[in-house]
Amino acid sequence: MTLLEVRGASKSFPGVRALDDVDLELRHGEVLALVGENGAGKSTLMKLLSGIDRPDGGEFFLDGVQYTPASPRHAQELGISIIHQELNLMPDLTVAQNIFIGREPRIGGLLLSERALNRRTRELLDRLGLPLEPTDLIGDLTVARQQMVEIARALSFNARVLVMDEPTAALNEVEVNTLFGLIRRFVTPTTGVIYISHRMHELAEITDRITVLRDGRYVDTLDTASSTVPQVISLMVGRTITGEQRPRAAVVTGEPVLSVRGLHTKALLRDVSFEVRRGEILGFAGLMGAGRTELARALVGADRKDGGTVTVHGREVAISNPADAARAGIGYLSEDRKRYGVLLGRSVRDNVVLASMPRFTSAFGLVADRMIGKTATDYVAKLRIRTPSTGQLVQNLSGGNQQKTVIAKWLVRDCDVLIFDEPTRGIDVGAKDEIYALLDELAADGKAIVMISSELPEVLRMSHRIAVMCQGRITAVLDSTDASQELIMDYATRFSAQGTVTS
Repeated sequence: MTLLEVRGASKSFPGVRALDDVDLELRHGEVLALVGENGAGKSTLMKLLSGIDRPDGGEFFLDGVQYTPASPRHAQELGISIIHQELNLMPDLTVAQNIFIGREPRIGGLLLSERALNRRTRELLDRLGLPLEPTDLIGDLTVARQQMVEIARALSFNARVLVMDEPTAALNEVEVNTLFGLIRRFVTPTTGVIYISHRMHELAEITDRITVLRDGRYVDTLDTASSTVPQVISLMVGRTITGEQRPRAAVVTGEPVLSVRGLHTKALLRDVSFEVRRGEILGFAGLMGAGRTELARALVGADRKDGGTVTVHGREVAISNPADAARAGIGYLSEDRKRYGVLLGRSVRDNVVLASMPRFTSAFGLVADRMIGKTATDYVAKLRIRTPSTGQLVQNLSGGNQQKTVIAKWLVRDCDVLIFDEPTRGIDVGAKDEIYALLDELAADGKAIVMISSELPEVLRMSHRIAVMCQGRITAVLDSTDASQELIMDYATRFSAQGTVTS
């Protein structure tokens, strides 16, 4: 029996037809995968379901009753909760305040009861098995833990349909298993889940059927058990994607471009030392909380470091903030592109040249508009950024195209060291291949690349060497030819309670 049905949904934006006569059927007790490349229309369809946007055409039915949400809150009241790909939390509020905002328990119906709020949150977190505290500030949490808050908030409603848009993009294997347990507990004969993911290997484990969209149109719906990953990818992209680990040279002989010695912070990092050579991709692997993102942020001055030295091309550099890092030739692509990577309310054109404006400004303060326009156009074409024009606002692009815009920004800056933190988070398999090819091209051009990723197959595929972290320290640096997922996970857990490496 059908729980949620979409018939002929259509939606257009200026210059883009995002959905064109799309159908979708979610059955009771089912986990339905919704897949497609970035720009296929998945997020647009979810915005229609959540009441953020209104459809231009089509009908929606929930348990056979016409469904026309007037707002996100109305959609939740009708029984549909959505966890969006881009986090939508308030960084200055606590976990409890974010989960129950607008629904806080009050004394006498007037005064907010913080004690009752935290108690309700504690009960919810314990029931879901999430390692969070009600009083934690959202702004102090990593992206992975913020994702957990989003999940808890969605499940705090009595939802009949739960829509998850890339819920595992920032989660490691252990956290993914926790999430799958939550999904299985949620699904009953009266509920269902729409699961959007670019991680093809997850579909067989958690979904029952797979609906494919391409270029805003419905393509097909397959039974998961009888379909294969190549078959699904072929329907998504209309071309063959290899996606396999490729043989690489185990040793890069170029001179060191970046050297880090004894880097530490009071909060986590302990005596971190490594170097990256010209033409090398150094991958960083580890479980959540190992310190990979904290290392990148301390290195570029986004967070304070309490000791250690950073050397670029043999010269020690003083870095107190990201602008210092950029002047030293180090570009940082944050895992959270929405907060730190792009200006969502500005155009693609503005974002592409954002880190390089002195190049386009004369000594008299005149801006070279024609040169900026040509540069933006060139990089939109080079990176295949899907946008009607360079004047399009970045907030109107898909997540993958936003990420490509961030990459373009640092390519225009022409930094010798590029730090990619989760470079393919929330990006479809076709766009991933393009970014992999771009990373290889950058390495071949002599760039020194640090790549942080929660996906071990990605680390193994792309890295010449792999640095494994645990509890703020590097426990091993492995050549790609010697590394395996099992060996990486072994070193990712090699710390005793005293914080020393175990054999």
